[in-house]
Amino acid sequence: MEKLFYYKEEAGLKREKNYEFNSLDLQRQQEIIEEISYKNEELYRTTGKQKKVLIVTYGCQMNEHDSEKLLGMLKDMNYVETSEKEEADLIIYNTCCVRENAELKVYGNLGALKPLKKKNSDLTIAVCGCMMQQPKVVEAIKRKYRHVDLVFGTHNLHKFPELLANCKQADNMLVEVWEEEGEIIEGIPSMRKYGVKAFVNIMFGCNNFCTYCIVPYTRGRERSREIKEIVHEVIDLANNGTKEITLLGQNVNSYGKTLENKTEFADLLKELNKVEGIERIRFMTSHPKDLSESLIEAIAQYDKVCEHIHLPFQAGSNHILKEMNRNYTQERYLELVAKLKRAVPDIALTTDIIVGFPGETEEDFMDTLKVVEEVKFHSAFTFLYSVREGTPAAKMETQISEEVKHTRFNKLVETVNQISAEINSSYLNKEVEVLVEGSSKTDASKLMGRTRQNKLVNFSGGEELIGKLVKIRITEPKTFSLNGEIID
Repeated sequence: MEKLFYYKEEAGLKREKNYEFNSLDLQRQQEIIEEISYKNEELYRTTGKQKKVLIVTYGCQMNEHDSEKLLGMLKDMNYVETSEKEEADLIIYNTCCVRENAELKVYGNLGALKPLKKKNSDLTIAVCGCMMQQPKVVEAIKRKYRHVDLVFGTHNLHKFPELLANCKQADNMLVEVWEEEGEIIEGIPSMRKYGVKAFVNIMFGCNNFCTYCIVPYTRGRERSREIKEIVHEVIDLANNGTKEITLLGQNVNSYGKTLENKTEFADLLKELNKVEGIERIRFMTSHPKDLSESLIEAIAQYDKVCEHIHLPFQAGSNHILKEMNRNYTQERYLELVAKLKRAVPDIALTTDIIVGFPGETEEDFMDTLKVVEEVKFHSAFTFLYSVREGTPAAKMETQISEEVKHTRFNKLVETVNQISAEINSSYLNKEVEVLVEGSSKTDASKLMGRTRQNKLVNFSGGEELIGKLVKIRITEPKTFSLNGEIID
């Protein structure tokens, strides 16, 4: 088969290249990309108008990387990115359904686009992502948001060029959502959001079926990419200047179980640790039930693997953990933490915690606080339990009142923040290695970067430092970040 590549040389743009298409379907997508690219190039040549796209992303890093893929395909179609709805020719909402609040935001923002569509009938509005894998959501959009042009899901993102072309020719909303996942598609281009660091999918889907979680229903069953494909991608990223990679999976600790030649996550880390040009390797998310001795050894042994692990414990009560179908106990979780700290003394642990799960008593909540205080997490993502229709937890009768949820949530956040502040205060006058990522979000005149333990550090310095590793002395610890100065 003739080699085809999703790649075009463009000055100033960070592109992935040299991915061979290995399916007729992807060849078709490439042909459509070239057709749309030619039309948009001709439009610019004759009128001076460039097609513009706005992509709004909700949810996790998986969604962020999916949006990077959409933008990569659109760049190859000669679209340019905009942050303004009013000047966009194409608006895409890449949705999340893990929390109810994220869904409500999507509906609200979709409704707000109706006047814009009336004013500009040429505007194309597309909605994709996890929300679209739920039939009730698709029906609601078809019924209430008829100004939407295209709806597609998580399993057919690679067909986006064809879907975009078809929706422009359709009289009504085009809906194409695949109920089941197919093979992993390699070779989709990405326009990376960050120049210095990059997300790399190593697997897709989830087999755990936690009773509160809708992800297995929207992302499908676990599928792992071949090690050679991942290494190929990371080498290409390194050749394009990427210094840090974050390996993504709903449960990276299950990596390799679905491959014909079964392998382990630690084996992948071993291979990636050899890639020249990559300085740091991160990964998320790790399920405690699958955290192996070999992974703990890999974190300790491989110099590029950062001393940081995100290890969600969700609840401290064994009763609640059983109801959540987490398949570990509080005691087992604390045992894993002890092993990690023995193997990697300076490791930073972060976590996810849910408050107000059905049936949670005050005693159960105190067990959660106990774990937080014993482990001393560097930071935590804390959530109020959100009912997700279609999950077992949604049918549980002992739902917790919003008042009780919020009272416990506030206490949890207070405890987590206090511990974070205490840990950060210990960094005063310490020297840390920071990978400089870009301008600080809190002060554009400063730079920001992260330590190997994933601590955010703000400091003064020139733009020429972006992408470099620098030594910083911490001068001012804060609850959520650190301020420092460069050591000459």
